[in-house]
Amino acid sequence: MEINIEIINFELREAIEERSNQKLINCYQCGKCSAGCPSVHLMDVSPHEIVRMLQLGLIDDVFKVNSPWYCTSCFTCVSRCPRAIDIAKIMEALRYYNLNAAVHLFDPNTLSDEVKDKIPQQALVSLWRKRT
Repeated sequence: MEINIEIINFELREAIEERSNQKLINCYQCGKCSAGCPSVHLMDVSPHEIVRMLQLGLIDDVFKVNSPWYCTSCFTCVSRCPRAIDIAKIMEALRYYNLNAAVHLFDPNTLSDEVKDKIPQQALVSLWRKRT
């Protein structure tokens, strides 16, 4: 991995730390979280590697991976972590910032009245919650 000083984003890293209430610097990369993760085989980057990317401020690279979306928040990582880092909260914070940064997401306000009448209300509520 090549690190370019121009792409480092420490401000967003700090925002993720604040939202998740986790100190990323406490992770010393033992890999126990990844070893116990039941979803790691679906992820393109393992949980401890996500934390390392965040430690380095490589936020743009973190937003390109699918790992936060496959995290089931089962807390196996938390129970295995010798530093008690809640990676599930970090993944949740990543999903939050990823959704809020994405301008290409679906906007429920763009639906026609005809479509609104046919679409299940539960789907509309779910879409709205993801946008707010």
